[in-house]
Amino acid sequence: MSLNDHGWGNQPGGGKRGGGNQGPPDLEELWRDFNRRLSGLLGNKGGGGGGGDEGNRMPSISPKQFGGGIGIILMLIAVVWLGSSFYIVDASQRGVVLQFGRFKETTEPGLRWRLPWPIQSHEIVNVTGVRTVEVGYRGSDKNKVLKEALMLTDDENIVNVQFAVQYLLSDPKAYLFNNRHPDDTVMQAAETAIREVVGKNKMDFVLYEGRDQIAANTQKLIQDILDRYQTGIQIRSVNMQSTQPPEQVQAAFDDAVKAGQDRERHKNEGQAYANDVIPRARGAASRLMEEATGYRQRIIVTAEGDASRFKQILVEYSKAPEVTRSRMYLETVQQVYANTSKVMLDAKGPGNLLYLPLDKLMQATAATVAAPAVEAAVVPRGVVPGPGIAMPDAPPQTERSAPGDARVRGNLGSRERGER
Repeated sequence: MSLNDHGWGNQPGGGKRGGGNQGPPDLEELWRDFNRRLSGLLGNKGGGGGGGDEGNRMPSISPKQFGGGIGIILMLIAVVWLGSSFYIVDASQRGVVLQFGRFKETTEPGLRWRLPWPIQSHEIVNVTGVRTVEVGYRGSDKNKVLKEALMLTDDENIVNVQFAVQYLLSDPKAYLFNNRHPDDTVMQAAETAIREVVGKNKMDFVLYEGRDQIAANTQKLIQDILDRYQTGIQIRSVNMQSTQPPEQVQAAFDDAVKAGQDRERHKNEGQAYANDVIPRARGAASRLMEEATGYRQRIIVTAEGDASRFKQILVEYSKAPEVTRSRMYLETVQQVYANTSKVMLDAKGPGNLLYLPLDKLMQATAATVAAPAVEAAVVPRGVVPGPGIAMPDAPPQTERSAPGDARVRGNLGSRERGER
């Protein structure tokens, strides 16, 4: 109601309250004015004018009727209050009902009802959604968090490790009530576990060949920590995003890696050379051993044969010493002359040496034997060559007699040596 209304403040023309008297408004008049305005809003205004206005006016609302409307409003509020007790749990979720703030029960998926607030309340927990915690970075590998990523290895080197932990909720009650901030607990447990695992291994193992093993050991250690705290969380996987040395020493580390690669290359080359040389050396050594073994066996067998032959000769020598001595002499001379083409003999003279060119004598003997065969092949038997036919020249007498003289001299020399 506005201040310039006739029922409030100064009344022009001098009403019941007097011309200049200012007093509190009349409550009954205010109530009637409220009823008129409400009737005007509802469209129940009177059709006539003047004094018939009161006859066509809508019946006024009494305080009793107003109290009945409040009851309806309260009833509607009560219905809404009771309706708020219904809630829906999806298939991937679980409902946790709290009674005066204390755990009451866990509900399965579907349409559920509980007592209205503040008697009971509920929490919806997603138990199948995979949640992720990033350690050492946020969002991407380039957005590093060095406070979390820098770690010390067993050989006192610093490495930058970035990884992500994925986990599920296995127990909604434990997740909500056993820890105040369970997601932060996963973060802290993951950082603790990775620092312990990295601190027990060498730098090369962390950076290269041991990444899978480090991830597996970290996952097991994180799960042990969370189970000890009864967080109701199940670790699904630990994904190693990046393991590298700090940027400040990256160049020196690259040089060290290249030096290590050169060392491995030289080792491989040396091993390849050794694999090539050692088998051949072993083969040569084995061959020499076999040859030595064969030579030893041959010498032993030869010595045994010589000893057996000497024994046999000894038996024969004891029977006929002169004959055996001559035979042995002749056999020895035969062996010596069989391997030489020239012989120098001392024919009992003071300084006179007899030279026997055995190679020339053997060639002359071969030519003398071959000449008659050639003549027989050229001139038939019984045919006398004519004056125009030239006969082959006979070899000189000296050349034909030389072999005979040599044989005679050889026999004489052998007899003389035998007499000696």
